[in-house]
Amino acid sequence: MTTPVTYQRHDDVGVISIDNPPVNALGQAVRQGLVDAVTRGNEDDQARALLVVAKGRTFIAGADIREFGKPPQPPLLTDVICHLEASAKPLVVALHGTALGGGLEVALGCQFRVALPGTRVGLPEVKLGLLPGAGGTQRLPRLTGVEAALDLITSGRFASAEEALTLGIIDTLSDTDSPLEAGLAVVREMLAGTFTPRVTGNLPAPSANPDAIADYRARLEAEDPALYSPFRCIEAIAASTDISLNAGLRRERELFLACMDSPQRAGLIHAFFAARTPHKVPGADESTAITRVALLGQHPLFQQLERSAERTGVTLSASADASTQACLIAPAAEATHCPEACLRIALIADTQASQLDTLDTELALVLPARGALAELVSLDTEPTQQQAVANLLKGLHQGVVVSHRGSLLAALTDAAGDGSGDPHAAMEAISLILADRGWSYRHSDIDLLAIEALGYPRHLGGPHRQASLALSDTSEIVS
Repeated sequence: MTTPVTYQRHDDVGVISIDNPPVNALGQAVRQGLVDAVTRGNEDDQARALLVVAKGRTFIAGADIREFGKPPQPPLLTDVICHLEASAKPLVVALHGTALGGGLEVALGCQFRVALPGTRVGLPEVKLGLLPGAGGTQRLPRLTGVEAALDLITSGRFASAEEALTLGIIDTLSDTDSPLEAGLAVVREMLAGTFTPRVTGNLPAPSANPDAIADYRARLEAEDPALYSPFRCIEAIAASTDISLNAGLRRERELFLACMDSPQRAGLIHAFFAARTPHKVPGADESTAITRVALLGQHPLFQQLERSAERTGVTLSASADASTQACLIAPAAEATHCPEACLRIALIADTQASQLDTLDTELALVLPARGALAELVSLDTEPTQQQAVANLLKGLHQGVVVSHRGSLLAALTDAAGDGSGDPHAAMEAISLILADRGWSYRHSDIDLLAIEALGYPRHLGGPHRQASLALSDTSEIVS
């Protein structure tokens, strides 16, 4: 049986390699593998120091989403990181790609951090209704101070390698493109006395900063008072300033579990999964690729697609010829200029739903007034063809939700804008009708469009989710 974490000695350096494609997520096997490898390295008499690296395009990009909603399996990440910190031998980590969430928390548990060019770090748990639950709220402030920790953790934003160096999150930058080479070079300098390892958890608690705490709390109350987890993040960071690390970790755990129990966490997780593959047509063959496209007429979207096409294998032209596979047709442009064998995709605004029945095209791309997520509606085409167009648009950095027979976005827009009352309630009511009509391939696609294009509160998970919960509650009461 293969393991996603291996140990191998390079001369007198014990190298711990993580290989869990595609993003080296922190599943149970990776967590256990890290514990076992660090133990082995400390027991290896010929290893003077240890190095953690990850293979592939990134360091650890976060938790394993396959474990979301399931009972946690030991070892818990908190225990893994405490085990890293307890290493009797210097423990260096080389970062590349992204070190996010638990990935950054693992790095904080090491004694020295080197980053490759282009590396980004962050603790984005707040975007899922959580807070960093494996020491991030306690160790990060010990490196950056309270104000920078508040900024990064309550926003969930990513920091570049250069910013992370300035803030003290990483210790040095490397100009090599190999994590192993970068890490071994740092270990050599450490063993020579140039660099000094330090245990993050043993650093002094950060200085109290009541002004920053009050400022961030006031900002959140002004911007998003209904949100739950950002305020718990503030509480956890505040706890890092006046109690021991162990006490701070206990308080972090209490607040993490409170976030886990919050309905907002469930709503944000629902929205997260809704956004993963909204461009997928169920059962469609993905072997067909569209690489030659005509952009007929004038539209702002065309400029965006042209910029993206420069970095892909897609050829865009202003007119169609015998080799053209698909035509994107702007309003007022003539569809007759598209050869009969081509797929024709009409561009239409979300406020012009009545025009869908009059279109003589195979697909319609419905564009919202706000946001970057469009809807690709199949009017008269096969699933494989719709999938090919969806893949084309995604490759050109245009996000899409796929649907068929009618526009979810247009119906949601009409309901929200009719002026008869609460737009959120109107979207919830129409979402149930849309689900019954069968226009959506997934009910979560209705939720995603409402969130991204119409401003429905993300922490509620979407109008169909809320309407379904309300129906469930009503049925329980009736029964």
